[in-house]
Amino acid sequence: MHVLFVHQNFPAQFGHVATYLVEKMKWPATFVTHVGTGTLGGVELVQYAITSGATAANHFCSRTFENYVWHADGIYHALRDRPNIKPDLIVAHSGLGTSVFLRELYPDVPVIGLFEYYYRPHHPQSDMTFRKDLGWLLDEQTFLRSRCRNAVQLLELQNCQAGYCPTEFQRSCLPAEYQAKTRVIFDGIDRSVFHGHGDALRSPAARSGPRKIAGVDVPAGVRVITYCSRGFESMRGFDIFMRAAKLICEARRDVMFLVAGDDRVVYGGDEKYLNGKTMKQWVLDQDSYDLSRIRFLGMVPRADLAQMMAASDLHLYLTVPFVLSWSMMNAMSCGAVVLGSRTAPVEEMIIDDQNGLLADFFSPAEFAERALAVLKDPEAYRELGRSAERLIETRYSTDVTLPQMVKFYEEVRGMKSGLEAPRERAKTSPRQVAKK
Repeated sequence: MHVLFVHQNFPAQFGHVATYLVEKMKWPATFVTHVGTGTLGGVELVQYAITSGATAANHFCSRTFENYVWHADGIYHALRDRPNIKPDLIVAHSGLGTSVFLRELYPDVPVIGLFEYYYRPHHPQSDMTFRKDLGWLLDEQTFLRSRCRNAVQLLELQNCQAGYCPTEFQRSCLPAEYQAKTRVIFDGIDRSVFHGHGDALRSPAARSGPRKIAGVDVPAGVRVITYCSRGFESMRGFDIFMRAAKLICEARRDVMFLVAGDDRVVYGGDEKYLNGKTMKQWVLDQDSYDLSRIRFLGMVPRADLAQMMAASDLHLYLTVPFVLSWSMMNAMSCGAVVLGSRTAPVEEMIIDDQNGLLADFFSPAEFAERALAVLKDPEAYRELGRSAERLIETRYSTDVTLPQMVKFYEEVRGMKSGLEAPRERAKTSPRQVAKK
């Protein structure tokens, strides 16, 4: 079966799946993307170009959809110029690489959509209203735009034969009438990289001497707390984490924080009150912090990140109700004791005092209190980390999720598109029409 993957980025959520299909299943796979070309791991990359996009002349609420259409246009033309590509199945990200125009090229090919997040502006479990402590984020235009942003998801939900979401929480955000069309399959954690090393890196013997963790010299006897986020922002609770870190540092002198990630806002909103500062600088300006013990590492290579998590005495993770970060699952796979925010995406994976710990997102004091209990006697909490690692190994590792994905693909391949064959194509393309 020839599978065509469609995503703005590479490898993103599909790269490891495409490689698995080529190497293990001996299926051909093609990946159309905006960022790469050539062949990697037997997967051919087809790069598409974007020739236009939203401007200030577009309504603020329709700019996302305008950009979406131009991505669809680029994908369509890139593949129209490759008539030798004849997929049996299309797998597309619902917002970052649309397959909608591909119906004109492959009318009988079934489509699977990956649905990451459906906006619910005023829902109790909404990323948009969760940070009530940052009320200045909630402006009228933001809520209006969210209504239009869902148009992208709805178009894709209607277009595909079947869809999937990585977690139950993400699936629950979809309109009820479409949830039966989707299933839950997690992306998968690579256990060959993210594993606990049998606790050797965080054992009392290892802690008794000096260590080098992710390139950082850690003195003998020092407890290590880790934090990882692609960007430092309010949606991932960076400000709350830093306030908790300050309390922990004040309570114990034998603690070092290793912080991985970029000082940038990924999901938006914070720029409205940062006044040109980065989130990190804005937080540091609010209080005094001992930066000799809070070490910012930037973006860390996967092998170093895995070592950091496998050596951690405690990993802190916070998120508003939103897409769950791979970093938390990676930390669990490394056997770290994870102290997470008591929010829906986290609670789906962590049961308090069984395979991790939970604290109120808005309470730095509770995070600090629970963290200090772990730091007092890390060995007493080690079974929580081992239980977390077993959960990932048995339910969320690529060894489990990739066969699930293959079975899903085989099922959907047998579905009919349910659409009529397109009429003779017009002589002008969407791109040409837009230029008139």
